[in-house]
Amino acid sequence: MRVVMLASEAHPYAKTGGLADVLAALPPALARHGVDVTVCIPGYRAARRGVVVEPGPRVHAPVSSRMEPCEILRIPGAPVRTVLVRADRYFDRDGIYGERGGEYDDNAERFAFFCRAALEWLRLEEPPDVLHLHDWQAALAAAFLRATADLYPELARVRVVLTIHNLAYQGRFPPSDWHLLNLDAGCFVPDLLEFYGQINYLKAGILFADLVTTVSARYAAEIQTPAFGEGLDGVLRLRRDELRGIQNGIDDAEWNPATDRHLAARYDANDRTGKVRCKAALQAELGLAARPEVPLFAVVSRLAEQKGIDLLLDVLPDVLAATDVQLAVLGSGERRYEDGLRALADGFPGRVALRLAFDEALAHRIEAGGDVFLMPSRFEPGGLNQLYSLRYGTVPVVHATGGLDDTVAEFDPKSGRGTGFKFSEYTAEGLRGAIDRALAVRGTPAAWDRVLRNGMAEDFSWRRVAGEYRRLYEEALR
Repeated sequence: MRVVMLASEAHPYAKTGGLADVLAALPPALARHGVDVTVCIPGYRAARRGVVVEPGPRVHAPVSSRMEPCEILRIPGAPVRTVLVRADRYFDRDGIYGERGGEYDDNAERFAFFCRAALEWLRLEEPPDVLHLHDWQAALAAAFLRATADLYPELARVRVVLTIHNLAYQGRFPPSDWHLLNLDAGCFVPDLLEFYGQINYLKAGILFADLVTTVSARYAAEIQTPAFGEGLDGVLRLRRDELRGIQNGIDDAEWNPATDRHLAARYDANDRTGKVRCKAALQAELGLAARPEVPLFAVVSRLAEQKGIDLLLDVLPDVLAATDVQLAVLGSGERRYEDGLRALADGFPGRVALRLAFDEALAHRIEAGGDVFLMPSRFEPGGLNQLYSLRYGTVPVVHATGGLDDTVAEFDPKSGRGTGFKFSEYTAEGLRGAIDRALAVRGTPAAWDRVLRNGMAEDFSWRRVAGEYRRLYEEALR
C-alpha cells in the first residue's frame, strides 16, 4: 500500500506545533506496518537550512491565470521518503505562516499553490493508493482532485483521507481570492466552499475527502456540536458516517525517560530514583529552592485562550498563597497571557519560574522534573503533553474535553485505578477542585505511587496508532 501525506510542516524540517510531531512519528510507524509512505511539505527556507537535498523534477502549477514553477527536492536519509516543494516566491521566507505573530497576506495563494504543485508532481509518480491530507493547508488538494478531475486523469483511482488536527484553524479567505483556485464559480456556494461569505479551505477538504479523521474519539463527537464545531458542525454531521476519531500517539523513542538525552538522570516505572534527581536539577536550573518534598507544578503550553491560561491565572494565585507549591511554566504566545504570568512570577519570587520561549530540551526536563502537569485546555482535539506527562510519571490535571478526556482517567483512591485528575465544568472552581484532589493524593505516598505507576504503564505509542491508520486506509480503498 502506497500513501502520500501532504502537510504544511514536519519535524525536524519545519515546526510550529504538534502537527510537525505527528508527521515525524506517524510515517515511520506506518512503514513498520508495511505501508510505503512519502511525506511532502513546502520547501521553506528553514526546511532547507542545513539539509542535504537531491534535485528532482520541475513542474508548473496553475495559480489564477498563471503557471507557477517549482522544483521537487528529495531529502536523502530521511526515515521515510520526504520531498520538499521548492518555490522561492512562496516559501523562501523567515516564517512558515507569518512573522512576528502575524499571517502572510498571500497565505491563500501560497497553500493553494502547494496543493496544486503536489498534484502535478504526483502525476509524474506511480499513483499512490491513498492521499492523506493534514489540516487546511493541504485540504484544497481534495477539492482540486475531485472538482477538476480532468486535469489529473492519472490520479483518478486515488482515495483521499483528511485529518483535522484542530478545527479552530480553517483557512478562511475573502472571495476576492477565488480566482487563485481555478475552480468553477459553482463551487463557491454554501453547499461547497463558501462559508459565511468567505472561502473555507478546510470545508473543501471535509466535503471532498473520502474519509475524514480527527485526533481523538471524543473530539470527533464534540465537533459535530455547535459548542465545538466552529461553524462547521452541520457539515461534519453531514459527513458523520465518514468521520473517524483516532487518538494521537507519541514518539516513545524520543519521549522515553529511560533514554532521554535531555535529562540529568534516567529512570523508568520500576526505578524512579532518577526522577528525584531530575526534579532537583530542574529546580536548580530554574532558580527554585531545591526542596524535594514540595509539589512542583508544570505547564508547557502555547499561551493562547484555547489552552486555558485564563483559568490558570484565575486559580494559581490562590493555590500559591494557600499551599506550599512551586510552579514551572514554559511557553509563549498572546501578550496578555505573557504579562499575566510575569505578574504571577513577580508576586511569588523564588516559587514561580517562567520561561517565555519555545525550548524543546527544557520541555523534556520539565516533564521529567515536575510532579503535577496542568493542562486545563478549553478544548483539546488530541493533546500530546498529557501523554508525555503520563510517560514521565508527572500526574496530569486536565479539563475533561477532547483527547484529554479520552486519555486521562480520574484516579480513585479506593480502587487504585486511574491516571490523573479531571474537571468537567470549565470554571476556576472546577480546576481548583482537581488541583486539590491531586494534592490530597500526593499527601498519601502509597496512593501517589499507584497513580504514577498507572500512568507510566499506559501505551500511547505510534505503533498502536499506526495499525488503526492502516485499517482506515484499507477502508478508504474498499
